[in-house]
Amino acid sequence: MCGIAGFFNIKAQNANNLSTLERMIHSLEHRGPDGYGFFQDDKIGLAHARLSIIDLEGGWQPIANEDKTIWIIFNGEIFNYPELRTWLLDRGHRFRSESDTEVIIHLYEEKGEKCVEDLNGQFAFAIYDSTAQSLFLARDRLGIRPLFYTLHRGCFFFASEIKALFSGDNTIVRHIDPQVLHEIFSCWSPVGNDTLFTGVQQLGPGHWLRIDRNGRIAQKQYWDIPFQQDHSFGVGEEELADQLRELLVDAVRLRLRADVPVGAYLSGGLDSSAITSLIHHYTNNPLKTFSVTFADHVYDERDQQNEMVRYLTTDHHAVDCSYRTISDVFQDVIWHTETAILRTAPAPLYLLSGLVRKHSYKVVLTGEGSDEILGGYDIFKEAKIRAFIAKQPDSSCRPLLLKKLYPYLALSPTRSAEFAKQFFATDMSPADELFFGHIPRWKTTSALKQFYSSEVKESIGNSRDGVMDKLTGLYGDQLQGLDYFSRTQYLEARLLLGNYLLSSQGDRMGMAHSVEGRYPFLDHRVVEFAARLPLKARMKGLNEKYLLKKAMQDILPPVIGSRKKQPYMAPDILSFFGDRTPDYVDYYLSEENIRKVGLFNPKAVVKLVNKCRKKARQGFRENMALVGILSTQILHHRFIADFRVELPDRLPNTKVVVT
Repeated sequence: MCGIAGFFNIKAQNANNLSTLERMIHSLEHRGPDGYGFFQDDKIGLAHARLSIIDLEGGWQPIANEDKTIWIIFNGEIFNYPELRTWLLDRGHRFRSESDTEVIIHLYEEKGEKCVEDLNGQFAFAIYDSTAQSLFLARDRLGIRPLFYTLHRGCFFFASEIKALFSGDNTIVRHIDPQVLHEIFSCWSPVGNDTLFTGVQQLGPGHWLRIDRNGRIAQKQYWDIPFQQDHSFGVGEEELADQLRELLVDAVRLRLRADVPVGAYLSGGLDSSAITSLIHHYTNNPLKTFSVTFADHVYDERDQQNEMVRYLTTDHHAVDCSYRTISDVFQDVIWHTETAILRTAPAPLYLLSGLVRKHSYKVVLTGEGSDEILGGYDIFKEAKIRAFIAKQPDSSCRPLLLKKLYPYLALSPTRSAEFAKQFFATDMSPADELFFGHIPRWKTTSALKQFYSSEVKESIGNSRDGVMDKLTGLYGDQLQGLDYFSRTQYLEARLLLGNYLLSSQGDRMGMAHSVEGRYPFLDHRVVEFAARLPLKARMKGLNEKYLLKKAMQDILPPVIGSRKKQPYMAPDILSFFGDRTPDYVDYYLSEENIRKVGLFNPKAVVKLVNKCRKKARQGFRENMALVGILSTQILHHRFIADFRVELPDRLPNTKVVVT
């Protein structure tokens, strides 16, 4: 795990040089505190900040091929690199290191752009071919590791984080895109590969990009989540469960490859408990676990965590989160998310990675991805119940099933069957509506547009149609022909998993403290297997993640294996108005500041703030509105009004400089 940054000069004359690279990479020092490396010629500049995990002495970057015509900088891990290395040695390649990075560059020599298809890992890398004067960028299949880029004044800038782009050239326009802001306030994340900043894009999950010496850019998607119309594997549940466990055992084994100790997150839920139990039962890895607990019992899962700690006898450590600790770090959290968020959930994970680093660990295995691929969320149950009701819309009994949804929400929309039926109602049948599973959620978030300023409302125009059209253009072809359940899973993986959970809650919160998360459920072999499962193996009746529970039943305590899904959540409004209100909240949400930034309606925001002061436990919409507006205001200040990354006189521990 590391940070990468660079530039590719399209015009012959360009002012970018080594100092540009130093500014860019220093802004990413949290991603790679172990040292820096650089390569530069007239066309290209490459910079690397290293977090040493594999080949601690020999894995410094940039790395070149044998004749130094091809150079690479790499962020992430290739878990099957020993097997690929053996194959490449048989093909006659010579290695100067034991690193997984060098495997990529030789594989690229063999297969060109198709090299990505052989990689089992989480990665973002840049390869420069000095002979062809071309740049090749690639990102892993699920988008675990980030890669952003922008074109400015004849130069193509790219980096692991947006702040590095802005650090490279302070003349790059920094402006919040109202349309993308609305996408976040509608779908909880950007739709597609746009970012909140105008002109800055991310390379999409499962994509590569090539730019030639003349600045011509080609992009290609090399992988997508292969959901299929519900069908049978032709084998029974027992065999399917055995196959899933076998895949997960191997995914865990590969992700324990490191030259430093590897720990695990333990939330107390099924997913992280399954991963830690697989480590315990199938490997010799010493098991050190880390978790978040909450002072507010509504969010706390310490009893389940302790059950797993006793069962596995792990060396366990926890960080306890109060309302105050969440609000204390929230501004730093937004600096690292680089986008507006609608929930405070990243903040405890920021504190958790700090705990991991305090114990001198750099790598943890986590359970992300299981819910999306194996059918774990209540949104999938919700879609299934709604589809069941749609078959007999006049039934008085079927809507009663809605009361089984969202029992963990203090103000649940299912508190009465009649209210729930109205809340979840849609005009379309599951077969006719591509976004059937997500319509109720988006209907809820659509209320947030009342907080936009008149300028933003004018800019986004017919907002709902615009977002729906964009979703249809991006994902319509993939969704056609799928059953409603698989469509809901695909969208959840493409929107929430890729653009929020793996970024704002995953990569950014871990790397804020130089901690790498690894995700066995997102091994592409596991994802491809899960996407082909029959529906009843994903959710049997309303029993979520049925096959995973069956696969793990003999290596988990019954209380964990049979536990109902409780999504990871954190207190939102309560964190800012529960015990006390931090000064920065009053500042960013003041009528004067709201008016100055110009994105939100000052009077509507002041009304919301006063409502929260009187009663800090509010409904879902109020929580999302408060956190969304506050995070946007902080983001505007840190990235637009007062963007600063100070560069020291000399970057410490620079290992590679080639010019």
